[in-house]
Amino acid sequence: MNQILISEKIYVTPELKKKRKTYKRIFALCIILIMILTCYYIIEEYDKNKKEQISRSILEQMGDTTTVEEQVIVVSLDDNSDEEVPIIEMPSVTTGPISSEIVADGQSYETEAILDYPKLDISYPVLSEESDELLKISLNKYWGPNPNKIGNYCIVGHNYKSGKMFGKLNMAEIGDEVKLTDLSGNVVTYSVYNKYVIEPTDLSCTSQLTDGKRELTLITCTNYGQDRLVVKAREI
Repeated sequence: MNQILISEKIYVTPELKKKRKTYKRIFALCIILIMILTCYYIIEEYDKNKKEQISRSILEQMGDTTTVEEQVIVVSLDDNSDEEVPIIEMPSVTTGPISSEIVADGQSYETEAILDYPKLDISYPVLSEESDELLKISLNKYWGPNPNKIGNYCIVGHNYKSGKMFGKLNMAEIGDEVKLTDLSGNVVTYSVYNKYVIEPTDLSCTSQLTDGKRELTLITCTNYGQDRLVVKAREI
């Protein structure tokens, strides 16, 4: 039997060479793309950590809240004089500001409360306004009355995969306790009573019809930003 030896060169046709070059280019592009995505992720995480440090700095400063004292004076008219003479000075009534300006990392931020969700290890200052830039710093007030007042106090925050901000809010359960501290140092405890998902255009969760009760509404993105996760809590 004759054996015919066929060298590799016979199989390496010009078409096959082109395919090999194409595969090498695709492989090289994939490597470059992976490197770019890795660098982007590292930069994004660095930026998030930097913003987190700003939030922690704000939180630390909020421990020193400013209070305004009001004095109530009772006066009496002397029977033989038309002059008002103060005779009793009542104890001071201490009230706190609605919002407080705090400087961190060279920028000023208006804050008005601190949200604590112990079970999910969430503890952040609530900034008075809501914007894309402020949402990178901390939680933002979205709608509602002043903190711990009658009505529905709505807070929005980013859903980070790392768990920062409202990244763990999907683990909320009915009965969880959430605390809101206003700038006067008053702490009100709320209990989660509902949790659901809505479309971004659905604003029914911000309704102020609370039957005279104090409520909290926590809102974040879910389903890759296509929907909104809502957690409702009511004062205990």
